[in-house]
Amino acid sequence: MSVTRTTSRRAEILAAAAELFARRGFHGVSIEDLGRAVGTSGPALYRHFPGKQALLSAMLVDISERLLAEGRTRVAAAVEPAAALDALIAWHVEFALDNPALITVHTRELDNMPDADRHRVRRLQRAYAEVWVGVLSSLRPGDSSEHLRAAVHATFGLINSTPYSAGELDRTEMAPLLTTMANAALRG
Repeated sequence: MSVTRTTSRRAEILAAAAELFARRGFHGVSIEDLGRAVGTSGPALYRHFPGKQALLSAMLVDISERLLAEGRTRVAAAVEPAAALDALIAWHVEFALDNPALITVHTRELDNMPDADRHRVRRLQRAYAEVWVGVLSSLRPGDSSEHLRAAVHATFGLINSTPYSAGELDRTEMAPLLTTMANAALRG
Protein backbone atom coordinates (compact mmCIF):
# COMPACT_ATOMS: atom_id res chain seq x y z
CA MET A 1 0.00 0.00 0.00
CA SER A 2 1.44 3.38 -0.95
CA VAL A 3 2.18 6.07 1.63
CA THR A 4 -0.48 8.35 0.10
CA ARG A 5 -3.10 5.60 0.19
CA THR A 6 -2.16 4.72 3.78
CA THR A 7 -2.35 8.38 4.80
CA SER A 8 -5.69 8.77 3.03
CA ARG A 9 -7.08 5.61 4.66
CA ARG A 10 -5.88 6.78 8.06
CA ALA A 11 -7.57 10.16 7.54
CA GLU A 12 -10.77 8.39 6.47
CA ILE A 13 -10.72 6.28 9.64
CA LEU A 14 -10.09 9.34 11.83
CA ALA A 15 -12.97 11.25 10.20
CA ALA A 16 -15.38 8.35 10.62
CA ALA A 17 -14.28 7.87 14.22
CA ALA A 18 -14.81 11.57 14.97
CA GLU A 19 -18.38 11.38 13.71
CA LEU A 20 -19.13 8.19 15.66
CA PHE A 21 -17.45 9.38 18.87
CA ALA A 22 -19.29 12.71 18.65
CA ARG A 23 -22.63 10.99 18.15
CA ARG A 24 -22.31 8.01 20.52
CA GLY A 25 -19.35 8.75 22.77
CA PHE A 26 -15.98 7.02 22.92
CA HIS A 27 -17.28 4.13 25.04
CA GLY A 28 -20.38 3.75 22.86
CA VAL A 29 -18.34 2.87 19.77
CA SER A 30 -16.63 -0.47 19.21
CA ILE A 31 -13.75 -1.32 16.90
CA GLU A 32 -16.31 -3.26 14.83
CA ASP A 33 -18.47 -0.10 14.54
CA LEU A 34 -15.44 1.84 13.35
CA GLY A 35 -14.55 -0.83 10.81
CA ARG A 36 -18.11 -0.91 9.43
CA ALA A 37 -18.08 2.90 9.12
CA VAL A 38 -15.13 2.70 6.72
CA GLY A 39 -16.19 -0.48 4.93
CA THR A 40 -13.87 -2.98 6.56
CA SER A 41 -13.69 -5.26 9.57
CA GLY A 42 -12.84 -3.91 13.00
CA PRO A 43 -9.63 -5.92 13.30
CA ALA A 44 -8.42 -4.48 9.96
CA LEU A 45 -8.15 -1.10 11.72
CA TYR A 46 -5.25 -2.46 13.76
CA ARG A 47 -3.08 -2.02 10.66
CA HIS A 48 -3.46 1.74 11.19
CA PHE A 49 -3.93 2.10 14.97
CA PRO A 50 -3.01 -0.23 17.84
CA GLY A 51 -6.46 0.29 19.37
CA LYS A 52 -9.39 2.61 19.88
CA GLN A 53 -7.59 4.72 22.49
CA ALA A 54 -4.63 5.22 20.14
CA LEU A 55 -7.07 6.31 17.43
CA LEU A 56 -8.59 8.89 19.81
CA SER A 57 -5.13 10.14 20.74
CA ALA A 58 -4.09 10.44 17.10
CA MET A 59 -7.27 12.37 16.35
CA LEU A 60 -6.90 14.90 19.17
CA VAL A 61 -3.14 15.36 18.84
CA ASP A 62 -3.59 15.91 15.10
CA ILE A 63 -6.21 18.64 15.49
CA SER A 64 -4.12 20.37 18.15
CA GLU A 65 -1.04 20.29 15.91
CA ARG A 66 -3.04 21.58 12.93
CA LEU A 67 -4.52 24.46 14.90
CA LEU A 68 -1.12 25.52 16.20
CA ALA A 69 0.70 25.17 12.88
CA GLU A 70 -1.91 27.07 10.90
CA GLY A 71 -2.21 29.73 13.60
CA ARG A 72 1.55 30.32 13.48
CA THR A 73 1.51 30.36 9.68
CA ARG A 74 -1.26 32.94 9.52
CA VAL A 75 0.38 35.20 12.08
CA ALA A 76 3.71 34.99 10.25
CA ALA A 77 2.03 35.97 6.98
CA ALA A 78 0.23 38.98 8.47
CA VAL A 79 1.70 42.44 7.90
CA GLU A 80 0.51 43.86 11.22
CA PRO A 81 -1.05 42.67 14.50
CA ALA A 82 -4.61 43.64 13.50
CA ALA A 83 -4.31 41.57 10.33
CA ALA A 84 -2.83 38.71 12.37
CA LEU A 85 -5.82 38.76 14.70
CA ASP A 86 -8.21 38.81 11.73
CA ALA A 87 -6.36 35.82 10.28
CA LEU A 88 -6.49 33.89 13.57
CA ILE A 89 -10.21 34.53 13.99
CA ALA A 90 -10.92 33.54 10.38
CA TRP A 91 -8.88 30.35 10.80
CA HIS A 92 -10.56 29.30 14.04
CA VAL A 93 -14.06 30.06 12.74
CA GLU A 94 -13.33 28.10 9.57
CA PHE A 95 -11.96 25.18 11.60
CA ALA A 96 -14.95 25.17 13.96
CA LEU A 97 -17.51 25.25 11.18
CA ASP A 98 -15.70 22.53 9.24
CA ASN A 99 -15.08 20.23 12.22
CA PRO A 100 -17.95 20.22 14.70
CA ALA A 101 -17.49 16.51 15.43
CA LEU A 102 -13.83 17.02 16.35
CA ILE A 103 -14.76 19.83 18.71
CA THR A 104 -17.39 17.64 20.35
CA VAL A 105 -14.98 14.74 20.71
CA HIS A 106 -12.31 16.99 22.20
CA THR A 107 -14.75 18.48 24.69
CA ARG A 108 -16.14 15.13 25.82
CA GLU A 109 -13.36 12.60 25.39
CA LEU A 110 -10.02 14.19 26.32
CA ASP A 111 -9.99 12.26 29.60
CA ASN A 112 -10.17 8.95 27.70
CA MET A 113 -6.67 9.49 26.32
CA PRO A 114 -3.52 8.15 27.96
CA ASP A 115 -1.95 10.73 30.29
CA ALA A 116 1.08 11.39 28.08
CA ASP A 117 -1.10 12.09 25.03
CA ARG A 118 -3.50 14.26 27.02
CA HIS A 119 -0.56 16.29 28.34
CA ARG A 120 0.75 16.66 24.80
CA VAL A 121 -2.63 17.97 23.61
CA ARG A 122 -2.75 20.40 26.52
CA ARG A 123 0.78 21.69 25.71
CA LEU A 124 -0.19 22.21 22.07
CA GLN A 125 -3.37 23.99 23.12
CA ARG A 126 -1.44 26.29 25.47
CA ALA A 127 1.01 27.09 22.67
CA TYR A 128 -1.91 27.87 20.32
CA ALA A 129 -3.51 30.16 22.90
CA GLU A 130 -0.16 31.90 23.41
CA VAL A 131 0.00 32.66 19.67
CA TRP A 132 -3.26 34.57 20.14
CA VAL A 133 -2.06 36.21 23.37
CA GLY A 134 1.10 37.38 21.60
CA VAL A 135 -0.94 39.06 18.88
CA LEU A 136 -3.37 40.59 21.37
CA SER A 137 -0.56 41.96 23.52
CA SER A 138 0.52 44.07 20.54
CA LEU A 139 -3.02 45.38 20.11
CA ARG A 140 -3.77 45.84 23.82
CA PRO A 141 -0.40 46.63 25.46
CA GLY A 142 -2.01 47.87 28.67
CA ASP A 143 -3.70 44.54 29.43
CA SER A 144 -2.00 41.85 31.49
CA SER A 145 -1.17 38.54 29.85
CA GLU A 146 -3.59 36.86 32.30
CA HIS A 147 -6.41 39.14 31.13
CA LEU A 148 -5.57 38.51 27.47
CA ARG A 149 -5.31 34.76 28.01
CA ALA A 150 -8.76 34.74 29.67
CA ALA A 151 -10.18 36.70 26.72
CA VAL A 152 -8.64 34.23 24.26
CA HIS A 153 -10.06 31.21 26.06
CA ALA A 154 -13.48 32.85 26.30
CA THR A 155 -13.33 33.48 22.55
CA PHE A 156 -12.39 29.86 21.91
CA GLY A 157 -15.44 28.85 23.94
CA LEU A 158 -17.62 31.14 21.85
CA ILE A 159 -16.33 29.85 18.53
CA ASN A 160 -16.16 26.23 19.67
CA SER A 161 -19.85 26.33 20.61
CA THR A 162 -20.68 25.74 16.93
CA PRO A 163 -21.55 22.04 17.32
CA TYR A 164 -24.36 23.19 19.59
CA SER A 165 -25.27 26.54 18.06
CA ALA A 166 -24.73 26.38 14.30
CA GLY A 167 -27.63 24.11 13.39
CA GLU A 168 -30.19 26.83 12.75
CA LEU A 169 -27.97 29.09 10.63
CA ASP A 170 -26.15 28.18 7.46
CA ARG A 171 -22.45 28.84 7.12
CA THR A 172 -22.95 32.12 5.24
CA GLU A 173 -24.75 33.49 8.31
CA MET A 174 -22.82 31.70 11.06
CA ALA A 175 -19.27 32.59 9.98
CA PRO A 176 -19.82 36.37 9.99
CA LEU A 177 -21.75 36.14 13.26
CA LEU A 178 -18.90 34.27 14.97
CA THR A 179 -16.33 36.63 13.46
CA THR A 180 -18.20 39.71 14.67
CA MET A 181 -18.63 38.27 18.15
CA ALA A 182 -14.97 37.20 18.40
CA ASN A 183 -13.84 40.65 17.31
CA ALA A 184 -16.08 42.29 19.90
CA ALA A 185 -14.73 40.02 22.61
CA LEU A 186 -11.08 40.53 21.75
CA ARG A 187 -10.98 44.11 20.53
CA GLY A 188 -13.63 45.52 22.87
